[in-house]
Amino acid sequence: MNIKNLQLFLHLCDSKSFSQTAQAMHVSPSALSRIIQRLEEDTGQPLFIRDNRSVELTSAGQTMLPVAAQIVSSWQELKMQLKEQEQQLQGKLKLFCSVTASYSHLPGILNRFRQLHPQVEIQLLTGDPAQAIEKVQHDEADIAIAAMPDQLPGKLTFLELDKVTLSVITPLVPPPGLQKYLSDTPDWALLPFILPESGTARTRADKWLRHKKIKPNIYAQVGGHEAIVSMVALGCGIGIAPDVVIDNSPVGNKVRRIDKEKIPPLVLGLCCKQSRQQEPLLHALLQLF
Repeated sequence: MNIKNLQLFLHLCDSKSFSQTAQAMHVSPSALSRIIQRLEEDTGQPLFIRDNRSVELTSAGQTMLPVAAQIVSSWQELKMQLKEQEQQLQGKLKLFCSVTASYSHLPGILNRFRQLHPQVEIQLLTGDPAQAIEKVQHDEADIAIAAMPDQLPGKLTFLELDKVTLSVITPLVPPPGLQKYLSDTPDWALLPFILPESGTARTRADKWLRHKKIKPNIYAQVGGHEAIVSMVALGCGIGIAPDVVIDNSPVGNKVRRIDKEKIPPLVLGLCCKQSRQQEPLLHALLQLF
């Protein structure tokens, strides 16, 4: 018994005519007759009452009808599912982001994307967020979660996801060397600063320093924001870091924000090359937003 034979049986149940079913299903009447005979041999029961004018189902045929219909329907559904899986997007997408973004913003993006495109492999690359745009420009990553610079390089697409505020932070319990310079009006010029080495966060920090007319005493310039929070918590100096990094840091409770100092926020988004944004995998990811 096979699916084609069951389809012939179902058509004959509907048409009640061997000639009509043979013509519609593209088989000869003699071949159709042999197939029905084999079905009857398989079931051990006559399925049709035949005479020169009509074809009627026997009780066995009536019992077999819904079973055959269910089998054929299930088979067609399976074929459709397999076809859809074959047509699903497949391949690998390299995505770059900071360690913090990998658990603050990336999970929501990937959960939605994987529900729609489970066959796509996401290769996650993490590192200094200041390198995100460069990674995309050099094709080391297909797409990145990046902070938008003041001047976005040409031929890049940027899709905004969030705004990320920054804070000036000090140790929760400053060592004596820092404490003497921290007050309601800190002596900024004498405080050691820990700043991002480069990137948009460094640009924001430099603008704030110029606005305050501070010539900073730079203790360290750090690649990646997570280390800034750790160094401040250890009492090495004061720092400027994104609030999302502070909030997710394991030592975030050991630093204090100077709330009255306001720094313009970072605009966080997805960045890729304009020339590649219509590629199927990148297009599918960008279409989520």
